[in-house]
Amino acid sequence: MTVSSSQTRSGAQVICEALVREGVEVLFGIPGGAIMPLYHALWEYRDRLHHVLCRHEQGAGHAAEGYARASGRVGVCIGTSGPGATNLVTPIADAFMDSTPLVVITGQVHSALLGTDAFQETDITGITIPITKHSYLVTDAHELPRVIREAFHLASSGRTGPVLIDVTKDAQQTRLVPEWPASSDAGRMDGTPPADRLLRHAARLLNVSARPLILAGNGVIQSGAHHVLMAVAERTGVPVVTTLHGLGAFPQDHPLSLGMPGMHGWVHVNRALQSCDVLLNVGSRFDDRVTGKVATFAPRARVIHVDVDASEIGKLVPVTVGIRGDARQVLEALLPRLESRAHHAWRAEVREMQATHQPRQTYARRDGERRLMPYDVLRALNASFASHGQYRVISDVGQHQMWTAQLLDWRRPRSHITSGGAGTMGFAVPAALGAALAAPDETIWVVVGDGGFQMTNQELATLQQEGIRNVKIAIINNGYLGMVRQWQELFEQRRYSGTPLSAPDFAMLARAYGHHGVVVDRVEQVSDVLTHAWSHDGVVVIDFRVEREANVFPMVPAGSSIGEMLTGPVS
Repeated sequence: MTVSSSQTRSGAQVICEALVREGVEVLFGIPGGAIMPLYHALWEYRDRLHHVLCRHEQGAGHAAEGYARASGRVGVCIGTSGPGATNLVTPIADAFMDSTPLVVITGQVHSALLGTDAFQETDITGITIPITKHSYLVTDAHELPRVIREAFHLASSGRTGPVLIDVTKDAQQTRLVPEWPASSDAGRMDGTPPADRLLRHAARLLNVSARPLILAGNGVIQSGAHHVLMAVAERTGVPVVTTLHGLGAFPQDHPLSLGMPGMHGWVHVNRALQSCDVLLNVGSRFDDRVTGKVATFAPRARVIHVDVDASEIGKLVPVTVGIRGDARQVLEALLPRLESRAHHAWRAEVREMQATHQPRQTYARRDGERRLMPYDVLRALNASFASHGQYRVISDVGQHQMWTAQLLDWRRPRSHITSGGAGTMGFAVPAALGAALAAPDETIWVVVGDGGFQMTNQELATLQQEGIRNVKIAIINNGYLGMVRQWQELFEQRRYSGTPLSAPDFAMLARAYGHHGVVVDRVEQVSDVLTHAWSHDGVVVIDFRVEREANVFPMVPAGSSIGEMLTGPVS
């Protein structure tokens, strides 16, 4: 059923109107030749659609990701054809890997020029097929209402992700009377209930288990299942571990919380995974950074895997029970079938593992040590959270990302945003721009390395132009591409090929963009500068010049079992 309007509009106006109907308020992009009709129309909608002019399309895409991850809504970004579209490929891939709902609208050359190698023509639908849920090429403006409706539904339903709409310039210019889809169901998850026999089987395994464990991933956050996850854990007494993207799905200060598993997860968490007899994985796809060598992962466990994407179930780890469904829906159906348990012996064993192996001891400061260590910064930042209001943390990719995951306390969903699957350096600063617009009453902390910061720091200009004041940036500056250097140190005889990194004066750079910039190189300065940053009304960039060769531990070498962890330098 469709709804007609007698008012004639251009295809570009139809796009704007459709975005308004989908509830879009903010979109990120850069204009160009093939998308100019849409920008012309955006002027008429500027009171309803706030366009953020970024400095690079990659920044626009990551900003839309940050907005989506912080708000739970679909992020929208736009670009022109050719290089504008291909510059969006990295954030599209990033969103695909991390299941971030995104609608990407690109302009395309006139339909009569398709396939002629016209100026700025690129087959962006062909390029993005493997990294989108769907890619549309629209040459007929009459398709736009339906296509945009479908795109938002696809992006926000099932396993959420990016959808591309490539619109030819003539389609944007065509005049038409649009026929609108009559109903809006954006954000609705697939409603098929989980099979009763699978729920009974899963409940039976958990009810008779002696050493159960819950692995919570991003799907818990995406589906809003954190409350029911808490209810399941407390009823069954089962300890909970959270993946990198699951941080915040279960409060880290809860007695049943164990922490993060995997390559840089805690020793006791990985040992618990290797010891458990039933593993309930909710909303995690068994990423190789979590499992290590798959053949040796959780060798004693019968696995219950709950995932909205059926193709993920059994793909990497054999399962005893696979339940395809939305995490919240499945946990709500499972909860009444679970018996009240305490698991005192198992929990005591896990806590003993924690007491024995607590790897935060690895970062203990040596007596007389004067150098500023990266974990000094993260510990002080974590301590500062207690005396301030709501906050979110956006981390980039590298060593600092792992220190951030390990050393900050995560207590609520969507408080931690990072690039996990693609591992995109340069993600954090533009993602913080989007998160700042989605959560204007909160303080957005960025933790970024000097390498990643130099990839997208031009978005400091966008922060200034938008008048954003709630972003604080902590650069963990060690003068290296640190994670790669760490691997070179540990496994390649310290051959630091291509990893030493020069940089400008970041504080001076921040001031050039109209922000406040500070350099810190002594541990006794850290707390004061963080206090100053919290109180400063505006963006602050802090250049923490840390020890250059600090390493992240524990660490599971590539291809090894998660039971084979390095907890310190290789002798």
